[in-house]
Amino acid sequence: MFFGRFEHVIDDKGRLTIPAKYRTTLSPGVVVTRGIDHCLYIYPLSEWDQFADKVRQLPLTKSDARAFVRLVFAEASDCTPDRQGRILIPSYLREYADLHADVVVVGCQNRLEVWNPETWREDRSRLEQDPEALAEKLSDLGIL
Repeated sequence: MFFGRFEHVIDDKGRLTIPAKYRTTLSPGVVVTRGIDHCLYIYPLSEWDQFADKVRQLPLTKSDARAFVRLVFAEASDCTPDRQGRILIPSYLREYADLHADVVVVGCQNRLEVWNPETWREDRSRLEQDPEALAEKLSDLGIL
């Protein structure tokens, strides 16, 4: 399980160093793809396979399902961390998430997310603006 927030840097070659506490878990390889909120998702291979199995169940007769499959799978890139625990983030993914040097890496249960620091702050601020509405939405989901 992934959790926590880490401030990292993407180097000039587009490499991101995986947070040290997750390097062993991710050493067999990862899949990096577009996230929904202008961030990137980094899945361990085992989690990517489970995710792919769920997506495979989507009805291809639905245009939203086809669009989602294209969005996530066409933009995905698999890679294996190097000896320093770095992965290469393709330029098209860095552009999508507006990633430059400084980034925020966030643990989100079965994946890591990589955010532009300003986008991360804006997203957090939006959620924190109305804690009552957030609590209500979480209650609707059966979480609170």
